[in-house]
Amino acid sequence: MNTNTLPTTIHEYLEQLRTALRGADPAMIQDAVYDAEEYLRSELAEQAGKSEADVIASVAGSYGAPEEVAEIYRDTEVTVNRALRAPAAPKRSSFLGKFFGVLVDPRTYGALFYMLLSLATGIVYFTVVTTGVSLSLGLMILIIGIPLLVLFLGLIRVLSLVEGRIVEVLLGERMPRRPLYTQKGKGWLERIKEMFTDGRTWTAMLYFLLMLPLGIAYFTIALVGLIVPLTFIAAPIAVWTGIGNVQGDVDGWVFLGDAGNGITTDVQMWQLPLLLVTGFLLFFATLHLVRGIGKLHGLLAKHLLVRNPVV
Repeated sequence: MNTNTLPTTIHEYLEQLRTALRGADPAMIQDAVYDAEEYLRSELAEQAGKSEADVIASVAGSYGAPEEVAEIYRDTEVTVNRALRAPAAPKRSSFLGKFFGVLVDPRTYGALFYMLLSLATGIVYFTVVTTGVSLSLGLMILIIGIPLLVLFLGLIRVLSLVEGRIVEVLLGERMPRRPLYTQKGKGWLERIKEMFTDGRTWTAMLYFLLMLPLGIAYFTIALVGLIVPLTFIAAPIAVWTGIGNVQGDVDGWVFLGDAGNGITTDVQMWQLPLLLVTGFLLFFATLHLVRGIGKLHGLLAKHLLVRNPVV
């Protein structure tokens, strides 16, 4: 290795690493930069008295130059993705195959679970952000306000990492597996400045605020989208199996349970097969909608929670 081409500072090393990883997944770039910075700064602390250039030169043989590290991360990313990727659904060329194939696609159920979970997470995220902002601003005039602000901004980063893991596991979108590196030994003011100048702090807050209305919408779509078609499917089957019955009165179809309580609709006896078919079609349409929402939300999470690798 020609050490003359090595960077002389950690900042230059990280810039060259970002350049070598250009075009890769932003989440993977964030992880690679975190690992490199943590390793180099720990070596710098251990080799007290040496310059950054000397430390980089001394670890180049074991850790590698930026281009070599980038190549290792690209190869590792492919291997890990293959190991963690859920079994792919069989490819179907026909329209009917694609329409009904959503039933065996693991991404569908991951997105469905995420949508049902999003109401709870949305409430938590919204509460944390609004409470943290109000307390931090209200106590800023006091000494306690500064450490409280740092704690709040740090909590935002932790929640970003947690949400990223949820998104990656349930929606299949690659998200950061490590937080942004923060050099140890920095003072409070320097940490605050670093967090304030990091655009991801503000986009993460925006994401958490959006999660409340999105969570309500997702939960409603998932719940109603399942209950309605399943009701359409279950009601005719219940009538045909004797669990319920149809009374031909002026009010139309009456589904009667064991207790004799009826639900009156405008459906007649001859329309029950149509109701069953409609229920099945709505059920599969809901699954397609759920899978599409999961894909779009994964892209939204990546856009707002992952730092742009270009610095």
